[in-house]
Amino acid sequence: MALVCALVFVFLCRNFIFTPVKVVGQSMQPTYENQDRVIVSKIGHIKHFDTIVFHSPIEKEDYIKRVIGLPADTIEIQDDTLYINGQKYEEPYLQQYKSQLLPNQKLTENIKIKVPKDHIFVLGDNRQNSMDSRQIGCISEKAVIGKAIFRFYPFMENYE
Repeated sequence: MALVCALVFVFLCRNFIFTPVKVVGQSMQPTYENQDRVIVSKIGHIKHFDTIVFHSPIEKEDYIKRVIGLPADTIEIQDDTLYINGQKYEEPYLQQYKSQLLPNQKLTENIKIKVPKDHIFVLGDNRQNSMDSRQIGCISEKAVIGKAIFRFYPFMENYE
């Protein structure tokens, strides 16, 4: 009986509360590396700068990206400076890449977009190597699996 209860508990948690996900690709470096494993929470509200996992609208894969814009936000990137609804925001997770730029080189092209209702605007931290809202458009909130809340370290790599 205890085993059945434990299995039901694990099933419910994995399907409704959290799930493990493997990071594939380099789009979120240095925050997440290729093959990192993360726990994704399926509960709670998504906020600006959260890292989320969602179903890709163009492939049968899940992507992990950073939330930059929420529904009805106006997002502008001008000369590698982020503005959300006209307010300037720092992006410390980009400093490693910005420090490697040549003079007059940009990490992110200039953009301005209004995020539609029930959608979010996401970008990878590795802006020069990321398939994100700049290419695939804003992401439906229904496609979101959840928010990355915990990273497994290499000694825990065989958790699947």
